[in-house]
Amino acid sequence: MKNCIKLRLLVLVLLLPSGLSAQDAQQRATIDVQGSADVKVVPNQVFIVFGIETSDPNLTVSKSSNDERVKKLLAMTKELNIDPRYVQTDFISIEPWERELRDEDRTVRREYRVRKNIAVTLSDIAKFEELLSRALESGVNHVHGIQFRTTELRKHRDHAREMAIHAAKEKAALLAGKLGRQVGPAVRISEYGGGWYSPYSWWGGQGYGSNAMSQVSSQAGEASANEVTIAFGQITVTASVSVSFALQ
Repeated sequence: MKNCIKLRLLVLVLLLPSGLSAQDAQQRATIDVQGSADVKVVPNQVFIVFGIETSDPNLTVSKSSNDERVKKLLAMTKELNIDPRYVQTDFISIEPWERELRDEDRTVRREYRVRKNIAVTLSDIAKFEELLSRALESGVNHVHGIQFRTTELRKHRDHAREMAIHAAKEKAALLAGKLGRQVGPAVRISEYGGGWYSPYSWWGGQGYGSNAMSQVSSQAGEASANEVTIAFGQITVTASVSVSFALQ
């Protein structure tokens, strides 16, 4: 009789944890959703990368010619009252190369090619067309990158995040409701898919720091003096989140 009682107690002890585990699993049921949002912003800043390239059989001549063009560009930025902190040389290259001349003998001539990139951040975007036109006149022969930005990126990023969270919550409520369930508190939140804006150097191939949010940019190759009409439009600040809600 005593052995029978001990056996029954043992069975009850073994079954009890199993029942609690099922209850815990029910309480831990979640729904995982993602939310995204875009915020359109009128840019108030322009980042542009100018490229100056010269070539000559004489290295000194090639470098002197390049230096002269750069001096004119830097002097012009001062005339436009652009803060020197926002004018930076971001790439320099000096290299020999063989150039095939367009003559009957297809002569190959050894030359020295000098390249420099000057990155300019312009806060007064009303001066953008003048800056571009005068840069080309001063000897710039490449426009490697143009990016429209906003100085209030943090504010717009936070707004986009709020909208993304709201979108995720609405989606979770809709999906759970269709299954006869309710959404409880969030148990896990993460941000994903953040882009980064990267003014690039055509010759250097360098980026400038990543951001969680992206700003849509316009890129340009070579430009001519006639390509000075710019429509600034809007840039897009985006946010994407992943949220796990408890199911009730």
